[in-house]
Amino acid sequence: MTDRSTETGGDREQIFGDLLNDCVHCGFCLPTCPTHVLWGQEMDSPRGRIHLMEQMHTEDVLTEAAVGHFDNCLGCLACVSSCPSGVAYDALIEHTRHTVEEQHRRPLSERALRGAVFALFPHRNRLRLLRGPLRAYQAGGASRLVRRSRLLDRLSPTLATMERIAPPLSSPPPALPELVPAVGRARARVGMLVGCVQGAFFPEVNTATARVLALEGCDVVIPRTQGCCGALSGHAGRLSEATGFVQALVEVFEKADVERVVVNSAGCGSSMKHMDRTLAEAGNDPTWVRRARAVSEKVVDLTEFLAELEPRAERHPLPLHVAYHDACHLSHGQQITSAPRRLLGAIPQLELSDPPNKEICCGSAGVYNLFEPQTAAELGDRKGQDVVATGAQVLVSGNPGCSLQISSALERTGVSIAVTHTARVLDASLRGLTPEQLLRPGRSRPRRR
Repeated sequence: MTDRSTETGGDREQIFGDLLNDCVHCGFCLPTCPTHVLWGQEMDSPRGRIHLMEQMHTEDVLTEAAVGHFDNCLGCLACVSSCPSGVAYDALIEHTRHTVEEQHRRPLSERALRGAVFALFPHRNRLRLLRGPLRAYQAGGASRLVRRSRLLDRLSPTLATMERIAPPLSSPPPALPELVPAVGRARARVGMLVGCVQGAFFPEVNTATARVLALEGCDVVIPRTQGCCGALSGHAGRLSEATGFVQALVEVFEKADVERVVVNSAGCGSSMKHMDRTLAEAGNDPTWVRRARAVSEKVVDLTEFLAELEPRAERHPLPLHVAYHDACHLSHGQQITSAPRRLLGAIPQLELSDPPNKEICCGSAGVYNLFEPQTAAELGDRKGQDVVATGAQVLVSGNPGCSLQISSALERTGVSIAVTHTARVLDASLRGLTPEQLLRPGRSRPRRR
């Protein structure tokens, strides 16, 4: 559950009860909770959900209504950042969702949807198989016809959401080798997570990440056998599934013999920093919990790691007005907000802005936008309007789900604002690319000087 349970291996229900008692119901979480902002309902706030958790814990009652309020939670963890009492809401909601999945039988349609989503999204190779058909669908103009007809909205809001957020696909860059050597003298040996959605739909982000790390003097190890980190499954309460992914990933990075494990996806990084908690919650052997903790302690976000290094590679000017989006599992889950801004702010001629309401989730929240598409779309539209208000040319995010969600929302505003990853902006500056080259994936070559 929390670090307390990973150390003691104690009774998880007792620890859950202790964590519930940390909440003093002060209400500081209310203005930062997306669903409370939308609806103003107490039971759709962190404080209200903790009250329902207390009922579940003390009275052993799990009602259909309570499940609905738990499902409404995005798990964005803005409440964790705003809580003066240090309530571990992340551990509470994950434990609660595990309990829901164990004790509550969902309707057949929900079970089918969740089964399909989790049979696809945590599996990079399955996602890659979609690239060819998706490219053909986009290139042939069928996408425009489907959207104008609103057929998918009538048939399935989830399918409509998947179609809208699908990124425009170009030819993928060449596959990364298992070792990308440092440019010049090596000063670190790091592992790199490829990710599922990132690896399948944003391979150019991984290429940029490896290149930036190498230019800054890192030998980058990219194990081919790595799979999902278990974040999507763990956040949804599918604990057994998450445990299998975690154990496999721990073994991969144990063998890699690296000093750090660099992650460029906020949701993955947040989950990987607590892999020991996942295994402890599942009742794993203490040896496994210790092994997971040893790997978790090596996990760093890309921006967190680069901010620790003394910059070695030259930053070239990149005349762009950029808005930076705080991915929830980076800012709230990992408490990383200044590092990406420092890195972007160090690029000559780059103007950096913050959108208003930056602490409010964009509505992606892993696969929340597939399970709760209407709520997610409303949050996405709010975020899109906030980005437009900055007047920026480009939105920069450190999480693939956020990029997909906000791109779709910006398209609905009718304002042309590109969306890209922090790694690609840094890579463009280090290689001396123009803004036009940065925003044309797959065609970027350094400008001549």
